[in-house]
Formats: sequence, C-alpha cells, structure tokens
Amino acid sequence: MAITRLTDIITVFDSKWTYGDVKFGYDGEVNQDHDTQYPLMLVNPPESTIPVIYDGREEYSFEINFYNLYSQAAQSVVTLQKRWDNLQDLSNEWLDMVLKNYQDVTVEAYLNDESIEIERIKDTQNDKLVQIKLTFTMSAFTKCFRPVSSYPSDFAGLAVWLRADSGVTFDIPTKRVSAWSDKSGQGNDVAQATVSKQPLREGYGGQDDKAYFSFDGTNDGMISNSNSPTDTDFTIFEVSKMNEASKVLFSYDFEGRQIKMELNSSGNFTTKVNDGSIELISSTGVLNKGNNHIGVLAKGGKEINLKYYDSLNTITRNENNNDFNAGAIYNESSFLIGALDGQLQELIVYTRKLSDNEIARVVGYLNLKYKIY
Repeated sequence: MAITRLTDIITVFDSKWTYGDVKFGYDGEVNQDHDTQYPLMLVNPPESTIPVIYDGREEYSFEINFYNLYSQAAQSVVTLQKRWDNLQDLSNEWLDMVLKNYQDVTVEAYLNDESIEIERIKDTQNDKLVQIKLTFTMSAFTKCFRPVSSYPSDFAGLAVWLRADSGVTFDIPTKRVSAWSDKSGQGNDVAQATVSKQPLREGYGGQDDKAYFSFDGTNDGMISNSNSPTDTDFTIFEVSKMNEASKVLFSYDFEGRQIKMELNSSGNFTTKVNDGSIELISSTGVLNKGNNHIGVLAKGGKEINLKYYDSLNTITRNENNNDFNAGAIYNESSFLIGALDGQLQELIVYTRKLSDNEIARVVGYLNLKYKIY
C-alpha cells in the first residue's frame, strides 16, 4: 500500500508543477546533463511512517527544492530577492493546487500542523541558481485542509486558460513558441507553425519578473487549433503590456462578427464586439500604452462591459445598443492572439458573462500573481 500511495502522491505533485521541469531524485542530480528547463522542482524521496497502523494512513516527510536561474545578465534588471520571492510564489501556488486536488476525492491528504518550513539557499549545483527548500509532512487518506484561494478553474464556463509560465512548447536556443496548451481542461490550445511568426517565450523578466510572451508587432501571432469557444455571451481576461497604438491583442472575425481587445489609434485600451452590422465599443479614454495591466471584456446580451486595471487606473465602462443582435454567435472560426508590439502573460476565456463578484475574484487572482496595482 505504501508504494501505491507514494506513487499516487508523486503523480499529483508532478501534474501540478507546470512551470518548468520536475524531477523525483536527489540534489546531486540537478542539471547534471545541462538540459534543464527552469524553474525546476526537485522532489527528494521522502521519509515515511505509519503512526497508527490500523488508521489507514501514512505520514510522508517531504523535502522539495525549487530552482531558478540567476545569471549575471539577469542581475542588472532584477534583484536577487525578487527572483527568490517569485520562486517562492510558484512553490506556494504549487502546494496550494496540490492540496486543492485532495479536497473532495476518494484519495485524500492533508498537511500536518506546523510542518511547513521554507529555506532560502545561497549557492548550489551546476548552474548559477536561486533555490527554495520546502519541507513538510503530509498524511495521506485523511481529510482536513480547506484552501481559500480562488483560481480561474473555480468558476463555471472556463474554456481557455493560457499561461506564459505553463504548457509552452518552445525552442530553447531561439525561444520561439510553436504551441501553447490550454490549462482549462477543454483542449482549446493555440499554435503557430510558421517559425517567422512565432513569438518568443521568456521564463522571467515580465511584470513582477514572471514569464511572458514577446510579440514583435509585425507578424507574430498564435492561432487557436479549434473554433473559438465563445458563443453569444462570454468573458475574456488578459494580462499584458502593449507598447504600440493601433495593435490588437485578441481577435475573432467571421463574416463581420468580431471580437477585439486592442489599443486604439490614441493608445487607449479598447474592447469591441460587432454583430455583423452594429459595433459596441468601450474605451478607457486614457493613455494605456506601455502599461502592465489587467483587461476584461464581458458580453451579456446587448451590452459589453470593459474593466481595466493598472498601477494608476481602475476603469469601468459599459456600452449597449437596443438594436444590437444579442443572438449573434462568435464560435464559427478560430481566434487569434497577437498582432501586438508587447508582452502577454495570461489569457482566460469563459463561455458566459461572469457576475461582478466572479470577475472581481478572477481579477484578484491575477493581481495577486502579477501585482499589477
């Protein structure tokens, strides 16, 4: 039973670390072949005890090390403590997602009280790295823990969840991205087969030193592998920095029915939805060029809502028209990400208009992660 339980736990650990490579092994094996994709999670083989043999549970004492690069070039643009803090953020989010996995399932697990320790390590292994060591004791098959964090997957209708820190297929030397897998569970992946049109993926250096995609503003773009999941109503969230006016971040276009999230010619963040004859437009009305931000487009019936957040602004706009065709659909063609000069870090799409409370909670997740405002 112990081997089966440990195998199950390690499988969950592996599946929830989506930011880079994961290894079950020993410290001396870190990047011994110099082919690691960072950030790296190394799970050391745990010690375990069965405290009460008839209780049906086992306690595992884990030591897990998290590594990320901190090369000399990086030191001129980001501080060592920031690189460490962001590595710790990833480790905390990973642990939270592991524990959420065991909330309401047959196989259950929880953390033993007062068992978590976090340690920062100064010098380590074969590369110039920063390291976080996380130690804790986990009891398998007993329910106790109740996480409180909100994630996009907690809300119904999630259809697309694209994250620059997860599910990316890219060429390590050139950083060119060929595929980006959807983490919503709905399989709405995006890709770009033409090398000259592939954006670049940076593992750090974006807003709050997080991973991001870089688009050149000329021809870079990612196209959905299947039709857009949006129907008549939808909600779209994006985290980006757009450096040039008259560039589009997200778009859908089929027989005149359009969805766009863009900077207009004045450099204002703008959302548009067209039913084929009537266009609803909402704009912030202020210069947003070059600002890291969270942008939201929500459509319900004959109305669209824009929400925008950056370090200086929190803006809400509404636009409606009684003649707008509320039944127009937006799922008969693919959607496009790109045609912008700037950075994209996250894109989330729901197949319904979320409530104001739900939007606030998704925005709260994004702001906690990227520290926009």
